[in-house]
Amino acid sequence: MPDQKLTAAITAVGGYVPEYRLTNQELESIVETSDEWIVTRTGIKERRILKDPEKATSDLAIEAISEVLRKKQLDPKDIECIICCTMTPDMQLTVTAAYIAWKIGAENAWGYDFTAACCGFLYGLTTAASYVESGRYKKVIVVGVDNMSAFVDYQDRNTCVLFGDGGAAVLVEPNTEGLGVIDSKFGTNGYGRQLMHQKAGGSLKPASHATIDAREHYAYMDGKAVFKYAVTCMSESITAVMKKNNLSAADIAWIVPHQANLRIIEAVAKETGMPMDKIMLNIEKYGNTIAGTIPLCLWEWEPRLNKGDNIILVSFGGGFTWGATLLKWAY
Repeated sequence: MPDQKLTAAITAVGGYVPEYRLTNQELESIVETSDEWIVTRTGIKERRILKDPEKATSDLAIEAISEVLRKKQLDPKDIECIICCTMTPDMQLTVTAAYIAWKIGAENAWGYDFTAACCGFLYGLTTAASYVESGRYKKVIVVGVDNMSAFVDYQDRNTCVLFGDGGAAVLVEPNTEGLGVIDSKFGTNGYGRQLMHQKAGGSLKPASHATIDAREHYAYMDGKAVFKYAVTCMSESITAVMKKNNLSAADIAWIVPHQANLRIIEAVAKETGMPMDKIMLNIEKYGNTIAGTIPLCLWEWEPRLNKGDNIILVSFGGGFTWGATLLKWAY
């Protein structure tokens, strides 16, 4: 009998969010807004904020990865690769994943930062799966994590209500039962750069007194335009991956959407014929944690997942980037 095809499966999930809760009521005292306005337009009631000025994205990632290590009783020295999916690295000119590996004692691991906005975790997971499916590695950590509060303009009510801090990590290992990452459908469109960006701080417009005075180091988004693109691209990605794998809505146990805006998620569910009781949601508690939203959902829903469940992860982010990944849950 021929050997079963090797697939790559998530075998453990760990997550972390900071303790501090920034509620809509507190935002009312910071910027001209209201709890009703925020909830009606976004579905967000609170978000977690990393308040300690001595901590950064790596600290969130380390907490999440540490939970994975505890669950699997895994020696950090057994980790072979760490992919840190983030838009908010600790520093420029240094690799956050390398620092994470050093701090947790993963002395045999190499790693790198993966930048794909809100699709970072999806793209990173697929990359990790390729490493495992090839037989090159057996234990890869993928962490989706962002410290967005460091880049939020709390004078802009259109963006400051959206973002929070946090992240989650998964361990990706070989599987011979046909479980794990099955398929993906991804896309990009560079036109999106003008609709969602941080204007200054990159090589195009380095930091200067002028850029700071102009408040160009904060997140900017054309919300209405992004909304339309997000609904279309996420819906088409879900439909494409289902069609390719001969799946109907009845075959899907869960859809795990990027948690950017509840109205986007509801529109995607309607477009794809998915009932809302199959949609994972935690946006009301955490807001948009960029690369952290999808793995944070898996972390919270882990007790409700069953071996063999068909799960579709779907996201849309700056760049533009978008896509969907089909998983068969492995435990």
